Amino acid sequence: MRSLSKSKILAHRQCPKRLWLELQPDVKPDYSAQTVASFATGRSVGAVAQALYDPRPERVVLDAQADGYDVAAARTAEMLHGKSPFFEALFSAGGALAFADVMQPHGRAAWKMIEVKSSTSVKDYHRDDAAIQYFVATQSGVKLKASALAHIDSSWVYPGGGDYNGMLVETDVTAEVAKRTDEVAGWIAEAQATARKRTEPNIRTGAHCNDPFPCGFIDHCSAQEPQAARPVSWLPTVQTKALKTHLSNPEIIELEQVPDELLTVLQKRVKAASLSGKTYFDAKGAAAALKPHKLPAYFLDFETINPAVPLWAGTRPFQQVPFQFSCHRLSRTGTLQHREFLHVESSDPSADFVAALLVACDAETSSAPIFVYNQGFESARIKELAKRFAKQSKPLLSLVDRLVDLLPIAKTHYYHPSQKGSWSIKAVLPALVPDLAYDQLDEVKDGGGAQLAFLEIIASDTTAERREQRIKQLLAYCKLDTLAMVRVREALLRG
Repeated sequence: MRSLSKSKILAHRQCPKRLWLELQPDVKPDYSAQTVASFATGRSVGAVAQALYDPRPERVVLDAQADGYDVAAARTAEMLHGKSPFFEALFSAGGALAFADVMQPHGRAAWKMIEVKSSTSVKDYHRDDAAIQYFVATQSGVKLKASALAHIDSSWVYPGGGDYNGMLVETDVTAEVAKRTDEVAGWIAEAQATARKRTEPNIRTGAHCNDPFPCGFIDHCSAQEPQAARPVSWLPTVQTKALKTHLSNPEIIELEQVPDELLTVLQKRVKAASLSGKTYFDAKGAAAALKPHKLPAYFLDFETINPAVPLWAGTRPFQQVPFQFSCHRLSRTGTLQHREFLHVESSDPSADFVAALLVACDAETSSAPIFVYNQGFESARIKELAKRFAKQSKPLLSLVDRLVDLLPIAKTHYYHPSQKGSWSIKAVLPALVPDLAYDQLDEVKDGGGAQLAFLEIIASDTTAERREQRIKQLLAYCKLDTLAMVRVREALLRG
């Protein structure tokens, strides 16, 4: 019997088929960029936790991947005889193995186990995680007096200087996990039974594929199922119980299988356009919605970074910090002018961003509309900056008053079958403006790619050549975002 890691047991809890596939050497998961980024986030929070729980430079961090499991297990046993905290301890028992993020001395010859999470609250699956850790450690003979989950305090403000004291808060789960040993033993037994199967479990895709995490085998599993020509996943904003119940039937995969009486006006529009292949365009309504917003007009888009571990003093964990903007100005005569800002240093971009933004939008002299796509994002960022920079608060908030959201105008008055249920600018642009496309961009094609590019630009080990390449990519991407809005507005007005 092989020993299954905690992550394998949790994978089985999500879906037995996921565990079985993870154990097959010839099937590889395809993780999204968001999932890969979450792995990096976990590592960065883990590094902070190690420094907080043991500030000494000689702290002990075990590395089973580099040194081998036998060495890590032996080193764990050795450290348990001492009185110092250590990290990534390896325990094995009952057909399972687990790595403990933090082992902290807790009374005489006893220990406290702490699992560190890069979230801002304790989730149910975190409690399952801690229960498995507790079971494996105690079954292997460790005298555990306490078990806790440490997570990020999203209200904490980084004071700077590498001082992360207070960023993590603990939730004690000792009594809870101690009561779940029989339950965990059952999970392990069920996972072991699945691991012994010679054939792939027959489980269809569904909501569990993304709960609690997106599974890397979704494409693999979907390929084994009937492929819809116009899938029900194109329906936007599925909220009613009746529609959710109807869609929960695995046989319902095509839009034509969904009765109109279950659909909203917008959902009916998507269904009708998808089945007929005809575009919906309320040209008069679009023109009427845009008419009050006269030229000159500005078109604005931000790029932000939201690290779990704050990089700059005065910011919070996961706070969206703008580092780039693009701004197009369209005059009454149709002249188009582009203004932009990109911070390329490792310092806090906020002050320079604010100064450049106020100039680009003519904050002191203009009351002209500023078009954005999904107003809530830019509005929230500007308001956050106004709180941080009190002297610029008034002109910054004046920008908020000028914002005009192009998204609801497009969503209310236009839909092309190629949008596949989405009104993102990347879906609407090729439908309305075929000569512009995001797929022509190099590497940076979405917000996640922009964040990665920015981190590479400010990294000390990035070569000068690569840095310049990434700068050009970021500028091209953000510029296209606002040029896209200019052209979408024109197309909606043109009819």
